[in-house]
Amino acid sequence: MNYNHPINILIVDESEKNFKALNAILKDSTNNFIHAPSPYGALAMLRRLPVAIILLNMDHPRMDGFEFLETLSENDSTKDIYTIIYSDNNMSSTRLVRGMQEGAVDCFHKPFNPNVIKAKFSVFKTLYFKDKRIQELLTNILPKNVLKEVNEYGQFYPKRIDNAAVLFTDFVQFTVRSSKLNPMELVKELDRYFTFFDSVMDRFHLEKIKTIGDAYMAIAGVNEDLPEPEIRAALAAVEIRNYVIQDNLAADSNGLPFWKIRIGIHAGPLVCGIIGNKKKSFDVWGDTVNIASRAEQSCEPNQITITRPIADKISTYFKLNRLGEKEIVKRGGVFELYEIAHLVYEHSLFGRGNAPNPDLRRILGLETMDFDLARKSVLQKLKDSLPDELYYHSLKHTINVEKSAVLYAELEGVKGIDLILLRTAVLFHDSGYLLRPTDNEDFAIQMAREILPEFGYSPSEIIRITELIEATKHSVEPRTLMEQILCDADHDYLGRTDYHSIAAKLRLELAYQGTVMTEREWILFQLNYLENEHVYYTNSARNLRERGKTERIQELKNQLSRLDLNN
Repeated sequence: MNYNHPINILIVDESEKNFKALNAILKDSTNNFIHAPSPYGALAMLRRLPVAIILLNMDHPRMDGFEFLETLSENDSTKDIYTIIYSDNNMSSTRLVRGMQEGAVDCFHKPFNPNVIKAKFSVFKTLYFKDKRIQELLTNILPKNVLKEVNEYGQFYPKRIDNAAVLFTDFVQFTVRSSKLNPMELVKELDRYFTFFDSVMDRFHLEKIKTIGDAYMAIAGVNEDLPEPEIRAALAAVEIRNYVIQDNLAADSNGLPFWKIRIGIHAGPLVCGIIGNKKKSFDVWGDTVNIASRAEQSCEPNQITITRPIADKISTYFKLNRLGEKEIVKRGGVFELYEIAHLVYEHSLFGRGNAPNPDLRRILGLETMDFDLARKSVLQKLKDSLPDELYYHSLKHTINVEKSAVLYAELEGVKGIDLILLRTAVLFHDSGYLLRPTDNEDFAIQMAREILPEFGYSPSEIIRITELIEATKHSVEPRTLMEQILCDADHDYLGRTDYHSIAAKLRLELAYQGTVMTEREWILFQLNYLENEHVYYTNSARNLRERGKTERIQELKNQLSRLDLNN
């Protein structure tokens, strides 16, 4: 857990003076302060923004603090927010006790004591991050719907599922190969594979159940409310198999050892529930699980073996090879087994037989746009084709801007489809440098229009993305919140401590393009941009970076003074 990750702090106070005073006491690069002059405005903000801590003035003419606290406690999304109360007048012990009973966690008094406020705030900020970490761990252990039922009723009742797909993988001759590997290398390699497998499960909405050594188990059709679990499980299997095969080819070409994989899938009824007392875990049981495991053990290396129930469901969409009837190892019984060769070309993206096209994604209840593949494609294109002389507008710059955009989107309440469109615009916004260093945004827009339809983006979504890229032009003023976030993310480093190292890369790039500046000219160039041209647009960027930007300006002025003194 990153305890320095910026969080939203909501100050509910009619007094601008109080807001500024609290802001001055607590302001740092990890606190994003939001001012709500009225409780009604605060409630509207809370419906849109994630807030970690609320500082509440209990005195308000239109809604007193107790009514506000009661409203917070009645809403599942706000009842656990840490709320610290204060008053313009001396708060009586009776009012203080009632405030605590209504949900407040602490209080402070006026006149504000900076040391007391900082100490109390620090405690609850730490508790917030610990709570968040605990929630993340619980979510990793238990599926979301299971965790919700446990929170509401104290337990999760076992359920029978009439039809679910179970997927098993394991690596061929893992035990033999692992005995020859350093333990750290072994764990690192397994972690790399399983991390990728986890990402595939997320893409197709499967639920990872557990790993046992080198074995990986997942299910579809149990915890998610999406159609066609068999097809989604098959798509996940194909992506995993293809990843391992590509890994094998790369390792073999370099003379390195590699692991092959076996994958088995079966569908049918099963029972799911939570087992354990001190260490709870979600698991599934039934013959369906056993058959899926045995199907995997019947695999040839780098093969996906499925049973007849899976084949009947997916045969329209996948090229299958019948393996014949085989006895399921250990379990006994004869089952008709098939191998998945590839996705039928007419249902695949680019007709390559790997990933589903938008029409199939729609059938599966997935978003028609495949952001993950689009992202991978664009980043690979930038990695392969950006000139080495672009020291500033490099692949690393695009990745850093995306990271900043995600941060500001979180703080500003942008999520879902809007977040995907924003991240897509970030990936394309500097792709014009593949062709030329000037007017690059127009080429980036052209690229987005040509490429994104292939990844399932609709015309209206592409228009929104091109409008976002257009807003990064030097001559354009961003209008919408998403445009402002993109512009702020693009220049996030201006207020960070790594500014000078990044600016040095820009100077190298400009020099390569023919703009060579003396040390004095370079300092004046930076000062002119920082002081006269650049502005941060979002509340989040102003809170988190404006002070750092002011410090950078002062540092540059100090450099200029030393330069003039030496000359």
